[in-house]
Amino acid sequence: MTTSTRTQLVLIRHGETEWSANRRHTGRSDIALTARGRDEARHIAAAVAGIDFTGVFASPLQRAWETATLAGLDPAPEEMIIEWDYGDYEGITTAEIRTTVPEWSVWTHPIHGGETVDEVGARADAAIDRFTALGGTIGVVAHAHFLRILAARWLDLDPREGRRFVLDTATLSMLGWERENRVVERWNDPCGR
Repeated sequence: MTTSTRTQLVLIRHGETEWSANRRHTGRSDIALTARGRDEARHIAAAVAGIDFTGVFASPLQRAWETATLAGLDPAPEEMIIEWDYGDYEGITTAEIRTTVPEWSVWTHPIHGGETVDEVGARADAAIDRFTALGGTIGVVAHAHFLRILAARWLDLDPREGRRFVLDTATLSMLGWERENRVVERWNDPCGR
């Protein structure tokens, strides 16, 4: 297989929500985009307009789905790319959690009532397998922590290494190849905003 025919993943994090603006853990709660988030999503349209996608997949949660449609994409819903299930920490900020669990981090501490980082990593692996089987350029519109773990797994890193990939709202990232190596081609690009 030549590099030009290998799968490339175009990752788009959803636009701003009230909870993302307040840095609250937003896993399975179906939170809508803010007006700013909708504007951010529309801004992505120009960046993806010329891309010839083999397929585009979006988390079925409205913040990702609306981001995809406002960006001019026609996604298929994909449950395996939904955000991390934060269990008891849903809707709570890291600062609030640290008042009772000092130095708590989603990357290093248990998520009571939710998914482990390894479980999210397994979902990311399954998504990578699915998308690489399709080949070509695949759009993935999803959520910060899931996409960060997806990037780590693309690079064959432990899913906990997703902590090293900051990802802002309504940004575009690309995962691809350099020769035989999977690489990050572009990361956290606000597309001129």
